[in-house]
Amino acid sequence: MKLPPTRCCMLEVIRVSIRNELQDYAGILAGSILFGIAYSWFLFPFRISPGGVAGLAQVLYHWTGITESIWMFGFNVPLFFLGYLVVGKQFGIRSLVGMLMSNSMCWLFQPSRMSFLSDYGNLVHNIAEEGQLPRLAVFFTGNSEMDILLASIAGSALLGIGLGLIFKFRGSTGGTDIPVAILKKYTGVSISTGYWMIESLIILAVGFVFRNPVIVIWAYLNLFLTSRMTDFAAEGMPYVKAVMIVTDKPDEVRDTIFQKLNRGVTFLKAEGGYQREKKDVIYVCIHRRQVMLLRRILKGIDPDAFMVLHDAYDVMGYGFRQRTLTY
Repeated sequence: MKLPPTRCCMLEVIRVSIRNELQDYAGILAGSILFGIAYSWFLFPFRISPGGVAGLAQVLYHWTGITESIWMFGFNVPLFFLGYLVVGKQFGIRSLVGMLMSNSMCWLFQPSRMSFLSDYGNLVHNIAEEGQLPRLAVFFTGNSEMDILLASIAGSALLGIGLGLIFKFRGSTGGTDIPVAILKKYTGVSISTGYWMIESLIILAVGFVFRNPVIVIWAYLNLFLTSRMTDFAAEGMPYVKAVMIVTDKPDEVRDTIFQKLNRGVTFLKAEGGYQREKKDVIYVCIHRRQVMLLRRILKGIDPDAFMVLHDAYDVMGYGFRQRTLTY
């Protein structure tokens, strides 16, 4: 017995919706695992967290001996509900799941929980000075500045990729996302400015508590590396160039792009700023490897043409395959 077409369509929509939901939560979980490894194995032991709630958790561990992951829960849960009440549904179920998963992974991947491994003594090292609370690092002994550098790079890269995956699948880790959203709502400052203000305040506080200005330098370096890796994971490397061309021979340029590059173009209506004459601006997206060929084409047709290139991180449509990190 065949189902009516309308029923089949509804079942297909439900099936696709469930698949997408599972895919999103799997992506958030993968990002959370990297998030937990980055903090617990590399950043927390060397006190080089790039700001955020994790930076405050480092300070409180130093004062109380309660692990950083517990303090992150302690901060994030009330922050989440505050954000939900003040800002609204922007902080919904995905944000809650992302926050709980990422914090849980920080707890799960604490080096002390790896004691069941036969090679535990060679993998995990206490890099704290005598009389200090334990600070367990994985792989690094903390005996040289090179260890700090490598741990900083590894931790920042993993943290950035983890955050990028969480954001890509519409999750959130809580933390400073919430006070930044509140700050934007009530003061009007931009999101980037809000992040800069809050992260800088936390980084400077950490440096002051530990009486070590070098920590501040490391933290800002990590903040930069983490933000770049977050962009990379969420958006990917720019593999496409978007091009705008102003030429007196638009039809000839268009036809040659069709023939030699197999790319579609769009004409944008424009007006010259000097003589106010009407112009057609050609807009086209091409692969990076086609840039040099386009330059040669343009130079051969109209040496006086004006061309601007900029990065396009993803393109959907004919001739371009949408990229994803989940396949």
